[in-house]
Amino acid sequence: MPCIAVITDDPGWHGARLLRAFAARGCCGRYVSLTACCLNLDTGGVPVGVPGFSGELPDGVFVRGVPGGTLDEVIFHLDILHALRLAGVPVYNDARAIERTVDKGMTSFLLRQAGIPTPATWVCTQREQAFAIATRELHAGHRLVSKPLFGSQGAGLQCYAKPDDLMMLEPCNGVYYLQHFIDCGDASHDFRVFVINGQAVAAMRRSGLTWLNNVAQGAQCETVRLDKFLCGLAESAVRALDMHYAGVDIIRHAEGRYSVIEVNSVPAWKGLQSVCEVDVAELLAEDFLGLCQAPARLEVAG
Repeated sequence: MPCIAVITDDPGWHGARLLRAFAARGCCGRYVSLTACCLNLDTGGVPVGVPGFSGELPDGVFVRGVPGGTLDEVIFHLDILHALRLAGVPVYNDARAIERTVDKGMTSFLLRQAGIPTPATWVCTQREQAFAIATRELHAGHRLVSKPLFGSQGAGLQCYAKPDDLMMLEPCNGVYYLQHFIDCGDASHDFRVFVINGQAVAAMRRSGLTWLNNVAQGAQCETVRLDKFLCGLAESAVRALDMHYAGVDIIRHAEGRYSVIEVNSVPAWKGLQSVCEVDVAELLAEDFLGLCQAPARLEVAG
């Protein structure tokens, strides 16, 4: 029976849904923490040690979370994913996709390079530079949002409406990430579009209690129709970042324009599942196992 490593330190609802979907397709799944993996760089055995897979590699790796830690630890965790992929194991999403999207600065850069509409953004480390940019944009009538370069679920975000607000402007781990605040009109909201294998499969509208629209910050989830433009924009963003699947956050300006604000390589879908008819875990398992059954894995020399 094929066996899948589900990379997570907190399986919870999502892990249980995935293991059930794998089991329905004749595969077993095992939860694995990257903190317990190692590189075996001797002349024998498998090159990556994965707990629960004694002497062999998993048939596939589904990434549900990458643990934090020191810079060295985070790089090592990503090295494990890189090594598994280079050893021929399908990794979903792989370390390259995670690196491009966990870093909001690189996500914004790649979206802009691909011509995908995204809010004006500045990333720097110098206080004087950050304050000059913020002061200029506020005087020009633009509100700003500062975000941690690495972060999720709306944690650590601040909004600035006037120059006096800049007294609260501080770097996050030495980096300033500043972005135009998008005015949605009367009620704060955005859209989460879930894309699998290049196709938008489900979407929801998130309406925040404040200007933050994250479910973790109390936003309400509502069913939304998958219209052609919303789907096309989300699919283009995922294509630009070269990902197997993603949760794409899109915001609509008060005047009707859309912008991509984030692309998530390890997206949660519990809120989305509560308002959509498709079973997201089933679709993910189907696509992922199809990838695992693609041409045989490469042999690693030596």
